[in-house]
Amino acid sequence: MSKAPKANAVVGQSGGPTCVINASLVGVIEEAKKHPEIRNIYGAAHAVAGILDDQFINLKKLSPKTLELVAASPSSALGSSRDKPNEELCVKILEVFKKRDVRYFFYIGGNDSANNVHIINSMAAKTGYELRAFHVPKTIDNDLLVTDHCPGYGTAAKIVASALIGDDLDNRALPGIKVNCVMGRHSGFLAASAALAKNKEDAGPHLIYIPERPVSMEKFLGDIEVVYKKYGRCEVVVSEGICDTDGVTWAQKIASTRDERDAHGNIQLSGSGALADYLAEQVRSNFKAKRIRSDTFGYLQRSFAGVQSSVDFKEARLCGRAAVKYAMKETSGSVAIRRLNGKQYKTELFLTELSNVAEKTKLLPDEFINSDGNGVTDAFVKYAMPLTGGLPKTTFLADYPTV
Repeated sequence: MSKAPKANAVVGQSGGPTCVINASLVGVIEEAKKHPEIRNIYGAAHAVAGILDDQFINLKKLSPKTLELVAASPSSALGSSRDKPNEELCVKILEVFKKRDVRYFFYIGGNDSANNVHIINSMAAKTGYELRAFHVPKTIDNDLLVTDHCPGYGTAAKIVASALIGDDLDNRALPGIKVNCVMGRHSGFLAASAALAKNKEDAGPHLIYIPERPVSMEKFLGDIEVVYKKYGRCEVVVSEGICDTDGVTWAQKIASTRDERDAHGNIQLSGSGALADYLAEQVRSNFKAKRIRSDTFGYLQRSFAGVQSSVDFKEARLCGRAAVKYAMKETSGSVAIRRLNGKQYKTELFLTELSNVAEKTKLLPDEFINSDGNGVTDAFVKYAMPLTGGLPKTTFLADYPTV
């Protein structure tokens, strides 16, 4: 391995924001300041878009106090984008890097972002430009391969589970049928995290539907009927990406007149309450319950201030630091988390090839999904609960014996 060059670094944040992506950014900045090989640390304003426009922020000048404030802030402090660089754009990116003597590139994001790093890194190698390019994992969907879990997921899971704890108490106070729609296009990890709210046998959510298990409207309504007869109420969580038995998402079926897509060609699922409202209307047409309501958690799951999971925050920051440390020894890679065996929750970081992560999606494993396809197993709860850093404790007096 050649000696780490003395040059400048660029760091960017791509894709959907999270509550701890800025902790990873601060981790990169903190560690980069320790290495004389890195002269300046440039923050790309709005990711690839900022690089192409040569729009950078001098991150080395930020005070420790400011960095702590950034780390504690949700959303992407540098701004984000979903631009996907092709060969032509990569040439322009490398021209900017050459002009600014950038030899270190750190990109914080999900699988599409890992692919961006892979594309830029490959083009640099092809043209003979020495570049050390590293992907720092981030996604609330928890759908990156190789890593045990992704920074961003633990806090998003905490938000969803905490919301469901409160929503279930609301549903106990005024019983009815409630449908909640949670993010998750292909992978059901985030919707599954709602199960962490279930602190007693009759607590909600009673039903959870995820993209990995197709569900017909007949089964959906039938499952609700069983729960409603048993408890006189029903809390339902659905992932935005749930599919009918023909493999077409319900969201896509009810949005036939709207075909909004992002830069990566993904049909727009979030940002609309259409799916939850549609499912609630189907329930309303088939049940005589007094209260039938729906909510779409939407983008609030990504950037909710003041609720960072302590575990998630710590690991996100460590991943940023690790990327810089690896850059002193390696030429490229994606930082990943490995969970260690033992009674106590412990992890370690390691580096994997960019090609192992780029544009690939991890689905919720079969062992985490119950046999009926409408909930999760104890194995999932054991996996996910430590990532939240703990959930609120609550009670409900109407459950106490009357006198």
